[in-house]
Amino acid sequence: MKKVIQIVLSITIIVLAYLLFESISKPIRFEAEKKKIYEATIERLKTIRTAQNAYKEKHGEYTKDFDKLINFIKTDSLDIKRPINLGWDQDEMTQEEAIRAGKLKFEITKVSVLDSLFKDVAIVDSMRYVPYTGGHQFEMGAGEVLTASKVKVKVFEAKVHNNILYKDLDRQLVINLNDDARKIERYPGLKVGSLDEANNNAGNWE
Repeated sequence: MKKVIQIVLSITIIVLAYLLFESISKPIRFEAEKKKIYEATIERLKTIRTAQNAYKEKHGEYTKDFDKLINFIKTDSLDIKRPINLGWDQDEMTQEEAIRAGKLKFEITKVSVLDSLFKDVAIVDSMRYVPYTGGHQFEMGAGEVLTASKVKVKVFEAKVHNNILYKDLDRQLVINLNDDARKIERYPGLKVGSLDEANNNAGNWE
């Protein structure tokens, strides 16, 4: 009987030790995986922002269509103004005066959007997909908002909810993340830009 009790106590101690270890290591593993996904997703959102800014420079507005955005990056070009100094002395006259005097002019050259901004086409092809989610795409929209000074501003937004971003991680810890975000009235996920306000295309991690 005494031996049985010792065996039961030993098993109980082992189980309790394991549960204690898990209670400590689970959030540590969660944070490590979360950090990896978080950083990769931010890089992809930055890629989308760069592409959208180039698209707006050419077309005067943003797009909500990934196919259109990716095709633009792969096939289109941007006009670059290059100054040509024909004797302009900046100490003697302003840029406007130099242009009128024929001492400064600008040459327009076309550069490939892909070559000038990304170099690697794989970066462009993958920009629509949320990292580590098995092919889930970012939500993306574009529109126009009216500022407090009554100025119409073109805007875009790309985002992914925590439930998708961390879908393979501990469910309760993801719920806790969402609750923390709502308490401070932040979007429970990662996003760049906004369809509700002109925020200079800032990311909510910045």
